[in-house]
Amino acid sequence: MEIQSATIRDLNVLRKLEHNCFDQDSWSLFDLIAVLSFPDVIRLKAVVNAFMVGFVAGDPRPSKGYSWIATICVHPEYRRKGIGRALIQACEAKLKTPRLRLSVRVSNQAAISFYEQEEYLTFDMWKAYYDDGEDAIIMEKARQKNEL
Repeated sequence: MEIQSATIRDLNVLRKLEHNCFDQDSWSLFDLIAVLSFPDVIRLKAVVNAFMVGFVAGDPRPSKGYSWIATICVHPEYRRKGIGRALIQACEAKLKTPRLRLSVRVSNQAAISFYEQEEYLTFDMWKAYYDDGEDAIIMEKARQKNEL
């Protein structure tokens, strides 16, 4: 497995990956184009045998003191192999803010446990955040100066 920068050339593969990972929450074509083209966004892909099996995007917001992990996904057939951990850690290493935040469905216990293992703590809850009305847990990770 190799972590590489993702580009707009990855759009079609990323679109399929998003649908495989997020049935009801996959991003629109417009959102995918944006995440692959907006300046300053960190976008990384995990590649196994020339196949994109994972993706992460981090949006730095230095004026607010945090970065937002906008999305992270790993193809279902490649989960629980350390790919998600490698992706989030590589993304965090490129983001230079003292805090990192992300959102997760309250029902996604596997993802919540994963984020807790990566030292994210519950920070807030956004009611009815998802299209189907489910709440989102907002998690935050605070970093030490020597980690930046």
